[in-house]
Amino acid sequence: MAAEPPDVDVEPALDRLIDTGVVDEADDGALTTTAAFEDTRRVYHDTYAHMADKGFHSTVADLFDIDRDEVGAHIDATGMTRDELVAYLSVRSFLDDPPEQETLAVMAGIVVQIGPGSPVPLAVEELCDEEYEQFLADEPDAVVTVWKHGCDPCEAMKEDIDEIVASVPDGVAIAGVDGADVPAFRRAFDVAVAPAVLLFRDGQLRETFTGRKSPATLADAFEAVYR
Repeated sequence: MAAEPPDVDVEPALDRLIDTGVVDEADDGALTTTAAFEDTRRVYHDTYAHMADKGFHSTVADLFDIDRDEVGAHIDATGMTRDELVAYLSVRSFLDDPPEQETLAVMAGIVVQIGPGSPVPLAVEELCDEEYEQFLADEPDAVVTVWKHGCDPCEAMKEDIDEIVASVPDGVAIAGVDGADVPAFRRAFDVAVAPAVLLFRDGQLRETFTGRKSPATLADAFEAVYR
């Protein structure tokens, strides 16, 4: 499944992924998987992404009708990964009328390469592990929000993000991080869950709020820390 079948064209497979709501194409041509598809992929990821070799081999053998004595060699030869298996099963489940195996395998390969967009709301600047220290040095009074994919409280809190941003006092910067991609940030400030809101004053962490918080609760916190 890792190798592209020679008789399957990638472009029509990508077009179908876009047409069926698996992939979203932005105005600038950037591609990301959709939130609806990621909900489906999450179910299969939880089951198959970390399964033992025996279960992985057994699933591949059953799925592609491969002799169990030969499935290990097939996996080695194709370079098939658990991520590709998850993507294959997810696309097949998501589509109302899934195509034949070869096309489905190409679609799964595309999905693995594209991946989801950032969970950080567009209303705030996104930081990575290589940027947050400089950001805090430049903006000693700052609010840093933490988000992640597959997080229902995060999605709920995003509905309030404009009101939250509007309540940040003048002179206080606001940014966001994808919790899955900033292990150094999480270790530095002991952040284990999302959503989270960290309040920095004079470059020092003063308050951390975890879980969904209302705009009113955060506005009160901003007032207390930055008054």
